[in-house]
Amino acid sequence: MGNFQEATDLSSTVDISARRFEESPFIERTDGPGMVRGVYAGRYFAISMGEDEDVLHKYWTLRRKALIFDVPEKPIEIYGPDAVPFLNKVLARNVAKMKEGRGYYAIACTPQGGIFMDGVVFKFSEDRFWYVQADGPFETWLLAHSGGFDVTIIDPNSRVIQIQGPASIDIMTAASDGQIDETMKYFCSGFFELGGQNLYVSRTGFTNELGFEIYCDGATIDHLALWDHLMACGQPHGMEFSSTRAMTTRRIEGGILGNITDIDTTMTPFEAGLEPFVDMSKGDFIGRDALDGRDRRSLLHGLTCMDETPTSQSEILDGDEVVGRITAGIHSPTLNCGIGYARFARPGNWVGRKLSLRLKEGGTYTAEIVDLPFFDREKNIVRGIDRTIP
Repeated sequence: MGNFQEATDLSSTVDISARRFEESPFIERTDGPGMVRGVYAGRYFAISMGEDEDVLHKYWTLRRKALIFDVPEKPIEIYGPDAVPFLNKVLARNVAKMKEGRGYYAIACTPQGGIFMDGVVFKFSEDRFWYVQADGPFETWLLAHSGGFDVTIIDPNSRVIQIQGPASIDIMTAASDGQIDETMKYFCSGFFELGGQNLYVSRTGFTNELGFEIYCDGATIDHLALWDHLMACGQPHGMEFSSTRAMTTRRIEGGILGNITDIDTTMTPFEAGLEPFVDMSKGDFIGRDALDGRDRRSLLHGLTCMDETPTSQSEILDGDEVVGRITAGIHSPTLNCGIGYARFARPGNWVGRKLSLRLKEGGTYTAEIVDLPFFDREKNIVRGIDRTIP
C-alpha cells in the first residue's frame, strides 16, 4: 500500500493509538486543530494542516522563499569493522568509493532484483555510516542480512528537519553563525553548531529545490530550542512551517520517487529509470544476479494532462488497450496542468506520445507522456546554479 497524499486521502482517515508509532519531538510547535497526519517509516508526520492551510501559498513560498518541514525519514546507524563490505552487500551503490562528508543516493534490492528501499547513505568515518531510509521496515532488513559481518545496526532516534527553498542558504548561514554557506556543495554534509547545539547537516532534500536537512541526535538535542532557533533565523527571510502537501507537489514535479508508492519490490531499478545508481561492476550485492542481463529500459515516465489532474491507479490507454497506470499525481502550479508518474506494463517508445488518461473517478482525457523530471532536468535549481525566482 502506497503512502498516498492526494486530496481524497485527507478525508479518508481513521483513529489510531498514539503509542503505536513514533511521535515527533517538534509536535508542541507544529500541532494545530486541523492537522491530519500520516505514518511513514513508523513515524507520524503532518500531511495537512486542515482547511486553514493555503497550499498554493505554501507552494510558492517554497519556490520563492523557504519552508521548514518536520519529516519522518528515518536514519539508521551502521558501524563496525565490516561496515563497508556489509553496505556494499545490501546496497547497489559502491560504498567503498565514498569520502567522508558525502552522501550517496542508494538503493537496496531484493534477491529477485526488485526495489526494497531507497534513501541516502552518509559516511561519518571509515567504519561509521548513516542510511536515511524511506518508508518501509529497513532496519529489520539490515539486521536479517548482517550475519557474518562485524557490524552493529542501531536506531539513533534522529528526527529530521528539512529547510527547502532559495532562501535556505541564507537561513542556514544565519543559523550556523556563518559556518554553512555557498561553499557547501550538493550532497555534502558535516557537523555544525546551530544555536549552541552540534548537529549533522546535509545539503539535500525531498523537493528538488535548493535546501538542507538537519539530523537530530535524540539523546542530546533540545528539540524545541532548535526549532525556535531555526524559526528565528528563517523569519527575516519569510520562512514558514508547512505540512508535506507542498513538498509532495514539488517532489513529483522534480521527479523524486516515493518508495512503495511509485517504486516497489515488483520493479527493478532499471524499470524505474534508476540505472545510474546501480553499480554492476562492483562485485556481488543482493539482487545482482537477478539484475544481470535484465532489460534496462524504463517503465516509469511522466504524464501531463491539460484538462484534469491524474490520480493514483488511473489508467493509461493506447486506443482501447490499458498500457499503464498512474502511481501518483498532482496539479503543477508551475506548469499549470495535471502531472503524474506513468508506470507502463511494458517498455516502449512512450515518451512524446499522446495517450488517453482514464480517471478511476470517471472521465477520459488526452494526456502526453514526457521525460522526468517535468522541468529543470539539469538540476540547476537544486544545485543552486539557477537562482531565478519564479
